[in-house]
Amino acid sequence: MSKEIKVSLVGNPNTGKTSIFNSLTGLNQKIGNYPGVTVDKKEGIYYSQNGTKVKILDLPGIYSLNATSADEHIVVKLLTNSENKDFPDLAVIISDIENLKRNLFLFTQVKDLKIPCLLVINMIDVMEKKGVTLNIPVLEKKLNTKIALVSTRKNIGVVELKRLIENYKDFSKKKTIDINSIDSTYFKNLKKLYPDEEIYKLWVLINQIEFFNELKNSKIDLSKLEKKSDHDMKRLQQKEAIKRYQFINDVLKQGLKIDPSKAKDFRNKLDKILTHRIWGYTIFFALLLLIFQAIYDWATVPMDFIDSAFASLAEWIKTTFPAGGKVTALIAEGLISGIGGVVIFIPQIAFLFLFISILEETGYMSRVVFLMDRIMRRFGVSGKSVVPLISGTACAIPAIMATRNIENWKERLITILVTPFMTCSARLPVYLIIIALVIPDGKLFGLSYQALALMLLYLTGLIMAIFSAFLLDKIIRSKRKKFFVIEMPNYRLPLFKNVFITVIEKTKIFVFEAGKIILSISIILWVMASYGPNENFDNAEIIITEQFESLSGQELEDKVSAHKLENSFIGIIGKSIEPVIKPLGYDWKIGIALVTSFAAREVFVGTLATIYSVGSAQEDENIETIKQKMLNERRSDGTKVFTIATGISLMIFYAFAMQCMSTLAIVKRETKSWKWPLLQLLFMTIIAYISALVCYQVLS
Repeated sequence: MSKEIKVSLVGNPNTGKTSIFNSLTGLNQKIGNYPGVTVDKKEGIYYSQNGTKVKILDLPGIYSLNATSADEHIVVKLLTNSENKDFPDLAVIISDIENLKRNLFLFTQVKDLKIPCLLVINMIDVMEKKGVTLNIPVLEKKLNTKIALVSTRKNIGVVELKRLIENYKDFSKKKTIDINSIDSTYFKNLKKLYPDEEIYKLWVLINQIEFFNELKNSKIDLSKLEKKSDHDMKRLQQKEAIKRYQFINDVLKQGLKIDPSKAKDFRNKLDKILTHRIWGYTIFFALLLLIFQAIYDWATVPMDFIDSAFASLAEWIKTTFPAGGKVTALIAEGLISGIGGVVIFIPQIAFLFLFISILEETGYMSRVVFLMDRIMRRFGVSGKSVVPLISGTACAIPAIMATRNIENWKERLITILVTPFMTCSARLPVYLIIIALVIPDGKLFGLSYQALALMLLYLTGLIMAIFSAFLLDKIIRSKRKKFFVIEMPNYRLPLFKNVFITVIEKTKIFVFEAGKIILSISIILWVMASYGPNENFDNAEIIITEQFESLSGQELEDKVSAHKLENSFIGIIGKSIEPVIKPLGYDWKIGIALVTSFAAREVFVGTLATIYSVGSAQEDENIETIKQKMLNERRSDGTKVFTIATGISLMIFYAFAMQCMSTLAIVKRETKSWKWPLLQLLFMTIIAYISALVCYQVLS
């Protein structure tokens, strides 16, 4: 059996690690979590020409082995523990042509751990524009490594990169600097404790003692390592940095030439426009409007097709499978209707991820973060909090995980607590179906009312997040100063292979994660809606026949079905909570959907689709889609359920309510206490209820 090669991709943020990862692995990827932490673990594989399995691990971005965040500590922990199952046979250090000096600092650190290292210089297609010339033989000799020149955008060098990876055993392990020269006495004493361990590994670990109290499967007991005072440790770190940059400067003096006269860089000119105090915000909001308009225009046809297809499929099952059978009813009314309520939104969710990926690929998203910092820092958080907040438009869970990069405890806590206000992809199905029901067709300045409504909901979430951050900043006290540092990546055309992979992976995660929950809940709902605890349910036909003697045929069947639903287990639950939600404009059916959607917000639509399917005995003469069923729903007095007042009340409720068990669990895990998630749940529920109440009472 062929040996497996374990490769770790290491590099600074914005060097193109993801692009390299995608070029090597394609769609052969999976995402999990590192043991004991909520940081994404991204793995992929490919097979060499001789059949060797190459396992690629895309590590979180890191600037130095002197780690300060949770993501960086994961990298250090892996690279310093040879007994870890993911410990690499080869570390591939990703650098880019414009920041080679800074990237080489990390390269020299990893190489001094005596791990075989391959240096990848990315974005070589812009070398000429930047006036950059490299002397590769000199660089390889000086750095004692092999170098791969790559451009994922132009598909240059990927084949050669794979060849070099497969020949990793030929790579030199020679160190770049002698760490002993920094403080010979201290490092001599350090070496005596563990003579068989690399001295630089011990030095890296001793700088992380407060984070690595114990290293599983490691022979190194960190408690035995002598640590100097904080002042002396900083002094030694500074000496190390000076020594490394002296080495790097000597290398680049011979291996790198830059001719400023040949540079064709328009970055500064473009930044002046995109980060302008007026034009920057104008362009950003104009882009948002165009994105939401495009989402509606492009997704209409596939959404209508999916909606009709699921309605037709449910009807086909009813007419093809044994009539009146419980299995037939479960599949048609439970599973098909419930799953259809999520699948219908795949086009719009995919388009949303498409635009977000393009903005990230072009480098524009970092400019948005810079712009928003001007606003955010006035409300208790800095621009560092903007990254999780923007990530929250996809999902609050990874967004809350991303707060681990925020060093200030107060700022991190505030960001965790307000991030769920951001409109995530799980809210999107709720918004989209209700907007389609209550917002009329029409355009304003060429933009549809529905697109404008969706954008206003996103802005509402952002405004509430900022306002909540302001309040929490006044309540939670901290004396630590906050700083905001962000790196602006270069502008570049989006690499559509990366965009495609991102859209596929993100959409797949959304569908399958939501699908599992919805499938389970749809079955439970159907059972609870198809059975009842008393005679009112069992004798529904007799009761309705006596009450409505003049009715017959289809009308009688519909009355019987509606009566059964009201007296089923789920109907009784819905009726019990109806008094609480009635002031908001909701009936007992919507109440059931509110309760079930606490598992996941997107379950709301699937729940209503299942309930309405069970509550109707209508045959195939007039096949109804999910939207039609909701649009035709009536109260006992004959008035429509989904009016403009009810619709806006519902959207505002979901804009502010937590409604997500998974998010609460992550908040508990990140704060290490149930205090904050429970306070968060209470606060958001109160805000949601009061806001929805005001909206309905004013508009009705």
